[in-house]
Amino acid sequence: MPRFRCVPIPTATARRFRATGRDDRGLALHRRAVDGPGYPCRHCLRLGEPGESMLLGSYDLPRPQGVYWTPSPIFLHERDCPRFEAEDEIAPIVLANGIVSVRSYDADEMCLYDLGHVCEGAQVAAPLLRALGDPRTRFVNIHTARPGCLLTMVERL
Repeated sequence: MPRFRCVPIPTATARRFRATGRDDRGLALHRRAVDGPGYPCRHCLRLGEPGESMLLGSYDLPRPQGVYWTPSPIFLHERDCPRFEAEDEIAPIVLANGIVSVRSYDADEMCLYDLGHVCEGAQVAAPLLRALGDPRTRFVNIHTARPGCLLTMVERL
């Protein structure tokens, strides 16, 4: 079984969003109080708790670059939260998501379509490990399948 790590947004990015109130597009962040399911923080990779204040803004994905690059809307706790650092553990925001898209990329940051998979977040382990076990895979991005927002990048250790 390949060893892996779910990679949250950098702490410097989270601090910048919180300090400036601006996202990677220079737009004002939106504040949302958690009032139901969802609200996955991309720094601690945990869901917001009812009543917590979350920030919503556009994040420029560091990878892939080139033709598959895209910005993504992300939520972030308004308060400081610890950066997710676990190894060989699927991020809680992935497991809690109703439907996710597993997207594998090669060394040239080209999408490996044959390794792409859509499933319930709770069922993501098998397609994720399949993608990470393929020697062509350099990294995997897991997105929400319906809106397409990045949940986390996953890299082999």
